[in-house]
Amino acid sequence: MKIEKTSAQTPVVIDDVSDKTDVVESKPAPSSQQTKSNHPTAQIQLLNLAKNFGLDGGLRPADKQMPIEDRSERRERFNHLRRQQNMEKIVEKSLHYCSSSDVGDRADPDWFDSFVELAERVSNPTMQELWAKILAGEITRPGSYSLKALQAFKNLSLHDAKLFGKACSLAVKDVSKKNIRIISGCYQQPGLFNILDKQRELHVGLSQFGFSYGEVLTLADHHLLFAQETELYSLNKGEEVALKYNGQPLVLTARKNNCVVKFYKFTPIGAELAQLISDKPDEQFLQHLKAQLSYHFTCTS
Repeated sequence: MKIEKTSAQTPVVIDDVSDKTDVVESKPAPSSQQTKSNHPTAQIQLLNLAKNFGLDGGLRPADKQMPIEDRSERRERFNHLRRQQNMEKIVEKSLHYCSSSDVGDRADPDWFDSFVELAERVSNPTMQELWAKILAGEITRPGSYSLKALQAFKNLSLHDAKLFGKACSLAVKDVSKKNIRIISGCYQQPGLFNILDKQRELHVGLSQFGFSYGEVLTLADHHLLFAQETELYSLNKGEEVALKYNGQPLVLTARKNNCVVKFYKFTPIGAELAQLISDKPDEQFLQHLKAQLSYHFTCTS
């Protein structure tokens, strides 16, 4: 593609229908102080997207434009081919996650049809990898991923997916692995002897590890995390709760009576999608978590 620079008032025009199109780009002349950049301009990026999605027809000179009906059919053909290619890549990636052992239950064809409808527009390789894991997980164990979970996952951007991965790296699970929580702090219920204790209530510095309350709200908007803090039942001295932090055992034993752990809880949809994320413990966070809880709990792992 040949790029010609003209004055700032010159509109963007595509001169030819072929791939060797001459493009006239409106761009102000660079000053002597400006440095050259290898990054394409916003106009060039938009032109490339328009071309890839079959929406560049209206940018050509009027005498070289295809009829709009033909342009519409051309765009539909591009869309179908792109979606077909996306799904073939996802299926190919999914095979690597499927075991060769026998599966007792058959996957639901209706679920698969819904899966295709939601996943076929995904072209980002990282997101395709996650969709492939969902497909393999459902084929291996039907019922692992609900249609609600698929719909929620479809609405995640790559940034949101990475944020969800961060949340999973900070979370603990109970023995059943159904309840997933991010511990946010602990306290001892107020009484006559501790009302003036400055360490009666302690907080885990989640924001120090890239997970502020703004991130909590973002995941709550996607129905992956509850925005409101909740509490574990009150523990008396010597009582314990067994958890797992990214595959590592973590046992909290109360040092005093009436000790409570606070946390943000994953929604049922969030707990389903957390199966996609491999265990990746953050040792620095684990040490911080133990230190913050140690005034009220003995933490063993």
